[in-house]
Amino acid sequence: MGMLQDKVGIITGASSGIGRAAALLFSAQGAALVLNARGEAALADVGDVIRAQGGQVRIVAGDAGLPETHEALVAAAVSAFGGLDIAFNNAATIGPIKPLADVSVVEWQQTLGSSLTSAFLGSRCQIPAMLARGGGSLIFTSSFVGTSVGLPGMATYAAAKAGLMGLVKGITADYAAQGIRANALLPGGTDTAMAGDEAQKEWAAGLHAMKRIARPEEIAQAALFLASSMSSFVAGSALFADGGNAAVK
Repeated sequence: MGMLQDKVGIITGASSGIGRAAALLFSAQGAALVLNARGEAALADVGDVIRAQGGQVRIVAGDAGLPETHEALVAAAVSAFGGLDIAFNNAATIGPIKPLADVSVVEWQQTLGSSLTSAFLGSRCQIPAMLARGGGSLIFTSSFVGTSVGLPGMATYAAAKAGLMGLVKGITADYAAQGIRANALLPGGTDTAMAGDEAQKEWAAGLHAMKRIARPEEIAQAALFLASSMSSFVAGSALFADGGNAAVK
């Protein structure tokens, strides 16, 4: 029996990086999954891997910044697997890397849309389905950027990620007594396409007490903790999985 046996989960941003690693891990731990990303081909590849390993999965490609995408994801979870227990709202983009005064209104809106608004849109669809099952776990991928530090040129990204902490606390105030656990996962630098080239990864490694960046699988393991019953009394929290980054500034 896996840690997520007989559970049903949604993962956004599941075609690569942390989302892909979480999809493979959650499936291996027994969860039936509905996966989302904008890139349908890469998303389908993740689904093929899960099916080849005996897992249950449905694919819903689309933009997580649109309400209809989340409506389709929850509908797929309910119709294919009978309900929803876990949602890992992981989709995001870095957005513009430049000083705040140089950021356009469109860039600002797009960055907040991909990280913060998508999390709002997801949770407002996911919560009713979880309440119908007696509760569930909502996980949001935040960041050390905006919560413990600011980095040059990343004010827009920082604002979006910091906003997720307010969302987590608000959901906890509204729904924790009804069995909904909302928590934020705060990775440090992680070896994904968003991490940049080798020079950028080496620079990021120096920010961490452990002097390296994470593998996506390491962040997925932290997400598994929040998704599983091991975190049954964890709600409204910020779980740093950042190699000591926030501790050494």
